[in-house]
Amino acid sequence: MANKSNTLAEEEVFEEKLQKAVIRLNGNVLGIVLGVVAGLLIFAATNFLVIKGGENVGQHLGLLGNFFYGYSVTFFGSIIGFLYGLLTGYIIGFLIGWIYNSVVHLKTHFRR
Repeated sequence: MANKSNTLAEEEVFEEKLQKAVIRLNGNVLGIVLGVVAGLLIFAATNFLVIKGGENVGQHLGLLGNFFYGYSVTFFGSIIGFLYGLLTGYIIGFLIGWIYNSVVHLKTHFRR
């Protein structure tokens, strides 16, 4: 019986250490990383289509201009698209980090 209570106590200690060690996301870092990735994807996709050329260059990608004012499937448009991707990715990454940290905080707060 003493062995069983010892095991339970060890599990509780382990659970408490695990809760304290849960990684909190840094919203700024996650936002910067997602922003750079999104910006580079838009930049690369736009320039790929510009280099590829053709009769109707980037018909579908050009629809981003409806959301990103000033964006077009040109080299200059790829720079504008990079900036919009950076901003949009940062906001999304920051929100993911903030929501995750809020859920972890609430979970640890109500568990006690």
